[in-house]
Amino acid sequence: MTNFEDITLVWEILRRIKKTTDRNSVSLTCKRLHGLDNEQRESLRVGCGLDPANEALTSLCSRFLNLTKVDITYTGWMSKLGKPLDDQGLLILSNHCPSMIELSLSYCTFITDVGLGYLSSCSMLSALKLNFTPRITGCGILSLVVGCKILTVLHLIRCLNVNSVEWLEYLGRLGTLEDLSIKNCKAIGEGNLIKLGASWRNLKRLQFEVDANYRYMKVYDRLAVDRWQKQWVPCENMVELSLINCIISPGRGLACVMGKCKKLEKIHLDMCVGVRDCDIIGLAQNSRNLRSIYLRVPSDFSLPLLMNNPLRLTDECLNGIITLIQKCPVRELAFDQVYSFNDVGMEALCFAQHLETLELVRCQEISDEGLQLAVQFPRLSVLRLVKCLGVSDEGLRPLVGSYKLEMLAVEGCPQVSERGVFGAARSVSFRQDLSWMY
Repeated sequence: MTNFEDITLVWEILRRIKKTTDRNSVSLTCKRLHGLDNEQRESLRVGCGLDPANEALTSLCSRFLNLTKVDITYTGWMSKLGKPLDDQGLLILSNHCPSMIELSLSYCTFITDVGLGYLSSCSMLSALKLNFTPRITGCGILSLVVGCKILTVLHLIRCLNVNSVEWLEYLGRLGTLEDLSIKNCKAIGEGNLIKLGASWRNLKRLQFEVDANYRYMKVYDRLAVDRWQKQWVPCENMVELSLINCIISPGRGLACVMGKCKKLEKIHLDMCVGVRDCDIIGLAQNSRNLRSIYLRVPSDFSLPLLMNNPLRLTDECLNGIITLIQKCPVRELAFDQVYSFNDVGMEALCFAQHLETLELVRCQEISDEGLQLAVQFPRLSVLRLVKCLGVSDEGLRPLVGSYKLEMLAVEGCPQVSERGVFGAARSVSFRQDLSWMY
């Protein structure tokens, strides 16, 4: 075996060792393996144990010269653990990691816009994920996206001081963004997303979440839908869409996005005010590739002032749901507080040729008669029932001994007993917590 073949074989062996502890153990067996591991190591994940942070990070980056993915998280950090990573640490990363493609920073509370400015020199950086970096502002994000011309993934989670959106406009002109996640950034609203402009055409994944407490204090003023300008949003390539606590205004804003995603495979609508029957029907007509659907709607109790508001789901929504089931290859289906989904909907699932996972949470119109139909669902293997008042042991009886389900989970259903779920699936999880009722 030649020296080249020898090195190639060792590299292949090291490549297949995924656990960091195992790679460290192998690299300690001889200097040659230690050197090869240093050259091959592409990812690094560090946290509170990085002390002193800057010195330790310099040492790690000098050892692993080909890092492409760096994940730094300070979850659970306390002052006694030493000073965490700051702007100087990001300067070290930018100087020592020229091949860095992906960077994740979680709970790095000492990082400011200055540090993001240092990262703008990382020309290879294509993915940035920030989770609770409260000192970062829109100016820092802008300086980074101006320098990183090939940014395709941007996640901002609880970045509380990001209040300007010039960076969104710049990303819109750049046209490289494919994955955008904005969660609980109080100053960024649904209307700001239109600033992405033509970049919507390349976007494949969008997650947008508004802080529930912040939204519900202002939701009623924001429901003046006439204030929204009609917007054309080119989003034909969207594959995954997740909207939480958002306002869906008829014919405008995010409602336009939902109706144009022809390649959509996964949709998650959680407590979105203004979702109407026609929106669900429109999904069935335009998004024929849907494989995963999650729908949780605001109840009249959570938003009492919306009881007489026309911008909400009614019993007609069931027709849209049935159309979705009939026309789309849905594999995962989850409903929470969708009171219009009843036994008729369960009957329609008997014709869902692709459905493998069904989750029903607080769907109070489903009775034992509807639940008994689950044994007829062609490919169902996972069933979760949570806080459903209308089902009992009788509804699960046809599943007992049928060996149809791989997993059954029942939680907080007052009429279902532990005896009733026994033998209804290969794996059974049962929890009787009725505190939610009181």
